Amino acid sequence: MALEPLLPAAGPEDNAELRDMTRRFRISMLLTLPLLWPMLGEMLPAVDPMRWLDHRVIAWAQLLLATPVVLWGGWPFFVRGWQSLLRRSPNMFTLIALGAGAAWSFSLMATLLPGALPASFLMASGEPPLYFEAAAVITTLVLLGQVLELKARSQTSSAIGALLKLAPRIAHRSAAGGEEDVDVAQVRIGDLLRVRPGEKIPVDGKVVEGESHVDESMLTGEPAPVRKGIGDKLSAATINGSGSLLMVAEHVGAETLLSQIVQMVSEAQRSRAPIQRLADAVAAWFVPAVVGTALLSALAWALIGPPPQFAHALVVAVSVLIIACPCALGLATPMSIMVGVGRGAHEGILIRDAAALESLEKIDTLVVDKTGTLTEGRPSLQKVVAAAGFDENEILRLAASVESVSEHPLARAVIAGAQARGIVPAPVAGFDSDAGLGVWGTVGGRHIGVGNPRLLQAQRIDASALMPQADAERVGGATVIFVVVDGRLAGWLSVADAIKTTTPEAVRALKAAGIRVIMLTGDHAATARAVGDRLGLTEVVSDVLPQDKAGIVKRLQAQGRWVAMAGDGINDAPALAQAQVGIAMGTGTDVAMQSAGVTLVKGDLRGIARAVQLSRKTMRNIRQNLFFAFVYNALGVPVAAGALYPLFGILLSPMMASAAMSFSSVSVIGNALRLRKVRL
Repeated sequence: MALEPLLPAAGPEDNAELRDMTRRFRISMLLTLPLLWPMLGEMLPAVDPMRWLDHRVIAWAQLLLATPVVLWGGWPFFVRGWQSLLRRSPNMFTLIALGAGAAWSFSLMATLLPGALPASFLMASGEPPLYFEAAAVITTLVLLGQVLELKARSQTSSAIGALLKLAPRIAHRSAAGGEEDVDVAQVRIGDLLRVRPGEKIPVDGKVVEGESHVDESMLTGEPAPVRKGIGDKLSAATINGSGSLLMVAEHVGAETLLSQIVQMVSEAQRSRAPIQRLADAVAAWFVPAVVGTALLSALAWALIGPPPQFAHALVVAVSVLIIACPCALGLATPMSIMVGVGRGAHEGILIRDAAALESLEKIDTLVVDKTGTLTEGRPSLQKVVAAAGFDENEILRLAASVESVSEHPLARAVIAGAQARGIVPAPVAGFDSDAGLGVWGTVGGRHIGVGNPRLLQAQRIDASALMPQADAERVGGATVIFVVVDGRLAGWLSVADAIKTTTPEAVRALKAAGIRVIMLTGDHAATARAVGDRLGLTEVVSDVLPQDKAGIVKRLQAQGRWVAMAGDGINDAPALAQAQVGIAMGTGTDVAMQSAGVTLVKGDLRGIARAVQLSRKTMRNIRQNLFFAFVYNALGVPVAAGALYPLFGILLSPMMASAAMSFSSVSVIGNALRLRKVRL
């Protein structure tokens, strides 16, 4: 095969190799059909051309028809066969070139120098046999197989590349002088863009004005439009509803989510699954073994076969070479991987490579981060409680000031809560943070700390006066954040993060699939237990420091578990990389997605259950293909070598061997394409 492009084309795909193979196949087929006339005459004597034409005339006619088919139509196979010998890695093209080349070369000699052939090559009529039609049919059928394979690959790639065409070409850029229409390629980060009702979002960005519902089904597979307001993210090529939106561009060109999806899927489709090593190992010795079998079979027929011995020997050798062509073996894994990865993309499941797809099948344990994975990841401020001597609004202002520099989801909840109360955060100096404790800095000359109980322990601050109330809040499922001012406990804030509506269904589906689900969280045990109880999770690990998540995954792996880790934050990245399969939420951070083998575009945990089903069905499909390919060759080679001749007088012709070989390849391709229709 020719090299595939790194990315599918956004416009009409110009597959030069497919066009070339199709042209070769069509012309070869037209030239091959007349060659079947003499073969038909053997079964229907009334139309046998041998009754009307001299053997020499028919031989020259077949030579003129078969030569363009073999030497022009089959030229790519001879080139690849020769290259495989130079690389010392014989493959399917080696066998095709040897088989078709031997049949054509013998027939050429029989036509040009019939008198040079020994009697053991001649038929009862005294004329040498001709195999021009066998060489031509072999070439034409292999060309047909190549065309079908290239079309299957092209359809899978174009289905992904078609997503690129969904992106609009024009954007309405808003400037001081009004709006102007510009090509999307000219949009820059920070540009303000107007999206009118019914239009497609031009690039990735954020809403700064207006409200609407956006159809994101082309990315997530979910048909229900999603409400978008100020601050909400927008993705390129999704469709705006009835409202008008003003957005700021944040990712353009190849950096948009759509482009990254296409690139990730394209790379995954070209990757190799570990199971492919089995096929590679077999292929390494298979081709030399076939050549040896063909030579031994030919020798046996030449020594002890019925007359004409040498003619039968040639037929057997060519038949063995052709029927044993490992086309199906070579297609078994990559075709299923390509179709499976493409199927996942249409479900909003982005698989980084074939190894991740294969590993998903073996998953028996899922470790899942709570915030942003089981929950919405959009916590909101619920309560502010001040200690004696402090004011609620004042501690909220101080906390929001320090949190304004943090990227943590809880920080955004505190800031949003302060803004809702009309509180404006103050500038902060000397900001620092520790993912296991919290954040701190100086506001108006006062040292402010905001964090969890470990922050209080680290600073040896007594929280006993407020702890009973805080514990009661945690039991309800809220997260409690303590505020320290100049070394004194000033109060606490409670923040709650709603459980995603789809999470309970996802947990049930995962358990039904036999997967053990473990929740990890940095929250207090009471908060974690409350969330676990709502979801029916019996294994909950709380008070987990970010650096400990990867260690928990390692311990599970040491117990012999095959672990998947699902998370969305920067602090999840080490655990995602440690797990056999890392699963990132598409709504999370770029670092998490880069560390993961699988990304769920919508951030919906049900996608994990679908991804596991996709992996299991894809791997089953691959095993079916490999089984068929092995069984086909195990049965086909003895038949081609003449194993049925002593019992039934049946000797397989090279044309039938070629047809059987092509059928095996088409069967594998057809089986792989079934994955496009599987239910997940």
